[in-house]
Amino acid sequence: MEVQVVALPTSHVVVVPYPSRGHINPIMNLCKLLLSNNSDILVTFVVTEQWLNLISSESKPINLRFASIPNVVPDLDRSAHNFLNVVEAVMTKMEAPLEELLDRLQPPPTIIMCDAFLFWAVGVGNRRNIPVAAFWTTSTSELWVQYYHIFQQNLLENGEEELIDYIPAMSWIRLSDIPLLDGKNQQILQWAMKSCEWMHKAQYLLLPSIYELESQVIDALKARFTIPIYSIGPNIPYLTLGDNSHDANGAGHSYLNWLDHQPCDSVLYISYGSFLSVSSAQMDEIAAALHNSGVRFLWIMHGESSRLKEICGNMGLVVPWCDQLRVLLHPAIGGYWTHCGWNSIIEGLFAGVPFLTFPLAMDQPLISKLIVEDWKVGWRVKKEDKLDTLVRRDEIVVLLRKFMQLDSDVGKDMRKGAKELQHICQLAIAKEGSSETNIKAFLKNIIESAVPQGSNRPQAQVGIENLS
Repeated sequence: MEVQVVALPTSHVVVVPYPSRGHINPIMNLCKLLLSNNSDILVTFVVTEQWLNLISSESKPINLRFASIPNVVPDLDRSAHNFLNVVEAVMTKMEAPLEELLDRLQPPPTIIMCDAFLFWAVGVGNRRNIPVAAFWTTSTSELWVQYYHIFQQNLLENGEEELIDYIPAMSWIRLSDIPLLDGKNQQILQWAMKSCEWMHKAQYLLLPSIYELESQVIDALKARFTIPIYSIGPNIPYLTLGDNSHDANGAGHSYLNWLDHQPCDSVLYISYGSFLSVSSAQMDEIAAALHNSGVRFLWIMHGESSRLKEICGNMGLVVPWCDQLRVLLHPAIGGYWTHCGWNSIIEGLFAGVPFLTFPLAMDQPLISKLIVEDWKVGWRVKKEDKLDTLVRRDEIVVLLRKFMQLDSDVGKDMRKGAKELQHICQLAIAKEGSSETNIKAFLKNIIESAVPQGSNRPQAQVGIENLS
């Protein structure tokens, strides 16, 4: 293990993500962005031992080190089938080992950057007089729904309202677009409400959105909160796009080479995320529809790629993993069929592709509504409101052929809109763009709030992989 000796950093940021891929990735990308703007800070990224084994080999800046705490979820592989138990373990068992870790960290932390859902981490910082930046991990519109519900519970208590209109700049939304409030997720709802209440006790709130995408709802939040709020998206790995090494084992070359030989805008990219899953019956309908439609596709499927490939036919590829952002930016990609996880949507916007939306749970239906009805850069796959509706192959065939018809007026308008949103993303991260400006402002705040250091600072070791 290589350990380098450097000057004691001006700030020591301890990062505490919720332990799942969709939460770890965006806050890790934010850490790398912060360090690319100021290498004179130290980041200690805290994960469970399971996650340390999964991410410790990934490339990272020298001033980012990992620290592990004991596992709170016994079996990571089965967590998708045990969602509530996983959440409960995270919310009730992670706080104590984090406190123990903070007691022995050197240099002492000057700020905690935690997943906003982990309200107890805000309490840890407050008790220790360490500033806390709460990092929200999905759309600002979803935050507004949860936050507003705390103060306006009478609006939804009886469940009789079919349409609600309290999200700034968003058209009327259906209660079916907010499954968190449907009465079936009471425990998770209570944790979400508590998280929103504790956000006021943090010192900063970070939003993984782009101001121009959700400006009115971001402004509405700023009017309600007394702490600084920074929109700092996109929190996706765009900093590494110049790295052409692809994945470490070389498996990525096959799908990228295949894309290189496909016509421009002709391939539908399909991925439903890494946590929640689509039913086997629905998978079979999708596979049969791909076979019958004649549409070119690249489908990311983690467990059943061989079986589904046999059903799909020879117009595309079914692979277990890909470098998603690189794929979405490939000129052959003409659309993205997605579960509507926020990180994936931001990557699709950054790539300028239109969407087929296929929400599975939680915040995803509301994000689908944003895409289809407000931004107008996609279509729904499911026509009914219920998330468990089985969409038959014949319906999917018609939709796929129409969606990938590039020369239709509707298709042209949708793709034009997608390119306009891509331009907004590019402007946000450019010099003096909204996100670039907010990143620098947040960095200035956390450095100025750190304990002042003398000019002859002592030496410290960084680059240690595991502090457990």
